[in-house]
Amino acid sequence: MTLRVSHSAPVFRSFDAALARAFYVDWLQFDWEGEHRFHPGAPLYAFLRLGTFHLHLSEHHGDATPGSTALVYVEGLRAFHAALPENPNMRPGLDLQPWGLEMSVTDPFGNRLRFLDQKETAD
Repeated sequence: MTLRVSHSAPVFRSFDAALARAFYVDWLQFDWEGEHRFHPGAPLYAFLRLGTFHLHLSEHHGDATPGSTALVYVEGLRAFHAALPENPNMRPGLDLQPWGLEMSVTDPFGNRLRFLDQKETAD
């Protein structure tokens, strides 16, 4: 039997839905695909997507550890970087590495997304 993986979705710990929306939706332009709470006032579990990259955010204790990192392979990183809305608290740079062009951002909960465009390298 051959396993076919259709996509993956890292789970990042979050602590505040409004901060998560401001960072992921308003700034990084993710789509907020949906959310779930077991009852009013229960911790949030949210489903986000940026292109074909899926990300889940959880306020549930034990679901994930703050400070995690996900590597997101992209094409067109320079254009994405240039199109980010201005935000004085978030000004990521672009780093040209031998393995590609990188941009790293840290969300309000200490989690990192490292965007990597392998079509552009320092070599």
